[in-house]
Amino acid sequence: MNEQAKARVEQEELAAILAAIAGRSQRLVEDFLRRQLTAQPAASHPDPLGLGSAFFEFTASLARDPLRLLHSQIQFWQDWLRLWHSASLRAFGQEVEPLVVPEPGDRRFRDPAWNDHPVFDFIKQSYLLSARYLLDLVGNSDGLDEKTRQKVAFYTRQFVDALAPSNFVATNPEVLRATLETRGENLLRGLKNMLDDLERGRGRLAIRMTDETAFEIGRNIATTPGKVIWQTDLAQLIQYSPTTDVVHRRPLLIVPPWINKYYILDLQPKNSFVRYVVDRGFTVFVLSWVNPDERLAEKTFEDYMREGPLAALDAIERSTGEREVTAIGYCLGGTLLAATLAHNAAKRDDRIRAATFFTTLVDFREPGELGVFIDEEQLRALEETMAQRGYLDGSEMSTTFNMLRANDLIWSFVVNNYLMGKDPFPFDLLYWNSDSTRMPYAMHSFYLRKFYLENRLVQPGGVVLDGVPIDLRRIRIPVYIVSTREDHIAPWKSTYAATQLYRGEKTFVLAGSGHIAGIVNPPTSSKYGYWTNPDLPRDPEAWLAGAEHHEGSWWPHWASWNAAQAGPMVPARDPAKGGLTPLEEAPGSYVRIRAS
Repeated sequence: MNEQAKARVEQEELAAILAAIAGRSQRLVEDFLRRQLTAQPAASHPDPLGLGSAFFEFTASLARDPLRLLHSQIQFWQDWLRLWHSASLRAFGQEVEPLVVPEPGDRRFRDPAWNDHPVFDFIKQSYLLSARYLLDLVGNSDGLDEKTRQKVAFYTRQFVDALAPSNFVATNPEVLRATLETRGENLLRGLKNMLDDLERGRGRLAIRMTDETAFEIGRNIATTPGKVIWQTDLAQLIQYSPTTDVVHRRPLLIVPPWINKYYILDLQPKNSFVRYVVDRGFTVFVLSWVNPDERLAEKTFEDYMREGPLAALDAIERSTGEREVTAIGYCLGGTLLAATLAHNAAKRDDRIRAATFFTTLVDFREPGELGVFIDEEQLRALEETMAQRGYLDGSEMSTTFNMLRANDLIWSFVVNNYLMGKDPFPFDLLYWNSDSTRMPYAMHSFYLRKFYLENRLVQPGGVVLDGVPIDLRRIRIPVYIVSTREDHIAPWKSTYAATQLYRGEKTFVLAGSGHIAGIVNPPTSSKYGYWTNPDLPRDPEAWLAGAEHHEGSWWPHWASWNAAQAGPMVPARDPAKGGLTPLEEAPGSYVRIRAS
């Protein structure tokens, strides 16, 4: 059988398979529709993201400069002509260099057929050319303010990513092979997976990123032994059991973000930052934030400070008898820690003697791609929604973060779960990522407006907490700042701005990878290195140019720094025998409350 005849048979076979699947899947669709209780309410705001006005301004800018648009289109068609010529030469057996190749790290085109098969190579290159044309058209347009350009570029990239040929059955060689090999069972399983996800999301597509049955909080994740010794409406305070006979005199308080759950720092023993620190002779306390509902709608940023780190300092002293501590703040928890330090400095409260900040923004002038979601129009729509519920739903927060890395955190799972019909792989970090949290209305509105939109935290007295004007320049204790080079949430050059604000001894460390993987990088894996430079020039690029690269994890470097701040060794402290009666075993009950 020649190649054309073979291809025709395969096409007919595929068509028959797809027709059979359509019949078999109808029952699944009807069953799903019957089980839907209510339709999703219509949005009260016609354009909550403000896309209409942004793209109108973009098209108007193109109309103002028709020659630039014409030049871009001519260049685009010339590229297409070269691609057709290249494809023709290859069809006659000639070896040709590709006209365009995927970016390094683009995993959508890993299958060999994307390069080896002329048809799929043409599909891949035609997509990459079209994507480049659209993105360059936005990037090179004149007459747009930077905020509008960022929004148009971001959503154009979402559109471009969604239309990748890897996301469709007929243009993904790996999916086509699986469809033929399984006689379409992969697509049937994928449809079932999609319907299950729609049902879990009550009409919204809640994509499963991992096998959630593989993990259970307290059993094989968040397992470091300890006790919950104190709690408020907003947080439980966990004190971990020592693993050494002696510990440093000053305990360590960890303030995690409440956008996510604290156990990102206590996943499994092999990658638990908490366990690592306990094993190095520190008495470790962690705030485990509650997953709030409508009853906590009026909780403010001030409440998070009072019922979080300030309440924790009182409880630590009652439990251990030790007044002074060192502290860590991660992401939003670091922003809260910085505000708390400035608040305490104004009140001459010196209980926190040294502080570490993980991927923390305090100067929100350039917040990266998250800034796309923050403007007056979008905030008004968001506040309207939060006022009705009392909180921002966890799924909406997760969607926002996933869109920052759509190919990795959305479309790769669409292909795996729905087109290949596979179940997602058990992965502790993605289990944590799927365990979303809500944001109280009052707190989140304040945070987005005062910090992201108005950038008031960096202004002396721009924010008042508990009656105290906040001035970050009053922070004069030693600080250790860790940022990550590929961070999409807290860009490292923006976090570096804190080095120019604090007035005490400062250490800045730049880790490899991103917001999570760059922090959760234990010495046993040592996937990513880190950079150090004792000089702290105003320009972050100048800092990096003079920095020294180190192989391995930054954890030991930090542990040595914190040990120097934590004082001499004293007998280890058992949380069961401290000054507070334990309420329950770690990881506690607050962390088990799911947004779903």
